[in-house]
Amino acid sequence: LLKNVKHRPKLAENYTEDTWLKLRDAVSAIQNSTSIKYNLEELYQAVENLCSYKVSPTLYKQLRQVCEDHVQAQIKQFREYPLFCNSLDNLSFLKRMNRCWQDHCRQTIMIRSIFLFLDRTYVLQNSLLPSIWDTGLELFRTHIVSDTAVQKRTVDGILEQIELERNGETVDRSLIRSLLGMLSDLQVYKESFEERFLIETNRLYAAEGQRLTQERDVPEYLHHVAHRLEEENDRIMSYLDQSTQKPLINCVEKQLLGEHITAMLQKGLRTLLDENRVTELGLLYQLFSKVKGGLPTLLQFWRDYIKSFGGEIVCTPEKDKDMVQDLLDFKDKMDNVAQMCFTRSEGFINAMKEAFETFINKRPNKPAELIAKYVDSKLRAGNKEATEEELERILDKIMIIFRFIHGKDVFEAFYKKDLAKRLLVGKSASVDAEKSMLSKLKHECGAAFTSKLEGMFKDMELSKDIMIQFKQYIQNQSGPSNIELTVNILTMGYWPSYIPMEVHLPPEMVKLQEVFKLFYLGKHSGRKLQWQPTLGHAVLKAEFKEGKKELQVSLFQTLVLLMFNEGEEFSMDDIRAATGIEEEELRRTLQSLACGKARVLNKNPRGKDVEDGDRFNFNNDFKHKLFRIKINQIQMKETVEEQVSTTERVFQDRQYQIDAAVVRIMKMRKTLSHNLLVSELYNQLKFPVKPGDLKKRIESLIDRDYMERDKETPNQYHYVA
Repeated sequence: LLKNVKHRPKLAENYTEDTWLKLRDAVSAIQNSTSIKYNLEELYQAVENLCSYKVSPTLYKQLRQVCEDHVQAQIKQFREYPLFCNSLDNLSFLKRMNRCWQDHCRQTIMIRSIFLFLDRTYVLQNSLLPSIWDTGLELFRTHIVSDTAVQKRTVDGILEQIELERNGETVDRSLIRSLLGMLSDLQVYKESFEERFLIETNRLYAAEGQRLTQERDVPEYLHHVAHRLEEENDRIMSYLDQSTQKPLINCVEKQLLGEHITAMLQKGLRTLLDENRVTELGLLYQLFSKVKGGLPTLLQFWRDYIKSFGGEIVCTPEKDKDMVQDLLDFKDKMDNVAQMCFTRSEGFINAMKEAFETFINKRPNKPAELIAKYVDSKLRAGNKEATEEELERILDKIMIIFRFIHGKDVFEAFYKKDLAKRLLVGKSASVDAEKSMLSKLKHECGAAFTSKLEGMFKDMELSKDIMIQFKQYIQNQSGPSNIELTVNILTMGYWPSYIPMEVHLPPEMVKLQEVFKLFYLGKHSGRKLQWQPTLGHAVLKAEFKEGKKELQVSLFQTLVLLMFNEGEEFSMDDIRAATGIEEEELRRTLQSLACGKARVLNKNPRGKDVEDGDRFNFNNDFKHKLFRIKINQIQMKETVEEQVSTTERVFQDRQYQIDAAVVRIMKMRKTLSHNLLVSELYNQLKFPVKPGDLKKRIESLIDRDYMERDKETPNQYHYVA
C-alpha cells in the first residue's frame, strides 16, 4: 500500500498500513454479511485520516479492487443452473438474482457510508472517476448482468412471469418490479428487456386478436380489449418502466384494434346501433379514437348505416303510414348515440345530417307530403296525445326533419290544403299551436314561403268581424231567418283551389245566401263571390224514438238528410237528382251516414259499400250516448282525387317557376350556353329537378318565342326581347 509514498516517517507508514487492513476487514465483513469488529464512526475517521495523508488515489483503487473481486466471485452461483429449466427453476433463478442484487445494493450503501469522505473529496474533485455507488453499479453490470447467459436467463424468466400473469395466473409482482428496477438502474433495461418484451407482446396480441375476432361477438370483444388495456396500464404502474408505456399501449391497440377496424365494424356496428347498445357504442368510440384511422372509418360506417336504415324507412311504400313517426324515432335514437357515445363530435353530427338529407330525398315528394299530413294529425282537434309543451316539442322535431327535405313546395301544398280544412271545418286544436308552427316555417323558409298561409289566418279573422256586422244586419231586417248562417270569406290567391260544384240547396238556404250577398257586395262593391260548398258544415236537429239529438254534419250530408223530411225512402239516383252532388262525393256521403259508426240512415241491402241500386231510409231507432254527434269527420279525410290534384298542382307550379327562372336569367345574360344556363337554374331553383325536365321547359320557351337557338351553335341560346 505504501510503496509509492516517499519521505514518510516510519510511524506514518505503519499507521497507514494498519488502517487499510482494518478497513479491508470491515469491507469483507459487509460483503460476507458478518459482524464488523470496529465502530463505524471509527472507520469513517480512519478514511478521513488516510485521505489527509494524501493516499486517496491508492485507497480508491484498492477499494475498487476489493469490490470487483467480490462481484466476480458472485457469478459462479448463476452458472450452476442447467441450460434448460422448468418454470420453478426459472423462478428460483430470478429470486437468487434478486437476492444477489439486493445484497449488492445494501453492501454498496454501507461501504459508501464508511468511505463517504473519500467519495465527497477525492472522487468529487476528479470528474472522470465514478462515485462509489456508480462504481458498484458498473461492477455488477460488467461482471454479472452483462454475462450473456445470465442476462438471457434473467430476461427469459421475467418474460415468462409476465406471460403467466397475462394468462391469468398470480405472480410475484414485487420480484418482477425489483428485477426490472435493477435493469433500469444498470441502464440495460431498453436493449436487454424492452425490445424483447415488445416483440413478445406484439406476437401474443396479434395471435389473440386474430383468434378472438373470429370467436367472439363485437360487444364481448370490445370489453375484452378494454380489459387488456387496463391490465397493461396496471403493469406499467406496478413494475414496468414508464418509458415502456407508450410503445406497449400502442402495440396492444394496434394488434387488438388497428388490425381489425373494418372487420369489427362490418361484423357488429349495425347490431349495436339496431339494439341501441349505448355502453358498447361509447366504448367503441373511445377505443377507436386511440388508433390511427379508427374514427374516420367509424364515421364512414355510421354514415352508411344511417343512409341504409333511413332509406328502408323512406323507400318502403308499405311503411308510409308510420314513416314520419319512424323518422322522428330514428332521429332521436341517432341524436342520443351522437351525444352519449360519440361525445357530441362535430364530425359525427355533420355526417348524420348529411346522411339524413341524402336518404330522405331518395324518394322525391312523398316524405314532404307525409310530414305535412303528420303535422295535420298533431294540430287537429281531438289529438289528446300531447299537452301544449309536448306538442311544441313534437313540432320542433318535425322542423328538424323538414329541414332535410329538398322539395319544400310539396310540403307547402299539402300543409296549406290541410290547414284550410282545419280552419274551415273548425277542427284546429289550438290557434296558438297553428301560429307557432307558422312562425317556425317562416323562420326556416322566409316570409315568402308563409305569406299565403298567413293570409289564410287573416281571412278567418276578417270573416269573424264581417259575421258580427252581418248578424246586426239580419236583426234589422223585417223577417229574421230560423237558420243561423256563418260565412268565411276567402281570398282566392291564399287558399287551395277548389273545383266549383253546383248543388241544389233548400230554398231557405238560397234565400239566406242572397241576403248575405247583398250585404257583402253593398260594403265591397266590385268583388265577386263564388260559393264553395265542399267544406261547408251544419248542425241539424233530429228526432229519433230515443229523443232529440244534434248532428254535426257536412253540407252534403245535410242536403241528403233533409230529404228524409219529405219522404220515407229514396234510391241513390233519387238522392243524386235531388241534391246535385257529384257521384263519387255522394257515395262517400251516403257511406258515412249509412255504413259508419253513427248510422242515421239504413241501407238496403246492407253492406260496407254503396252500390247503384241501393235504397236508403231514415233510421228512427238510432241510439247514441251523446246529445251532439259528429258525423262530418269525412270532410277531414283526404280523397285520392285530392291527393293527385295537389301533387299535380305542385308540378304545375314548378313548371311556372322554371319558366320564370329561365326568362329571368336570359333577360339578364342575353346569350348563354346550355350548360351554363342549366347550372344557373340549379343555383336558383329551390326544389329538385331533372336535367330532362329543364330541357323540356327550355324547348317550350323557344317554341313560345321567349328565346332562340344560335343558328351556328345549337348549344347557345339568345334572349328574344
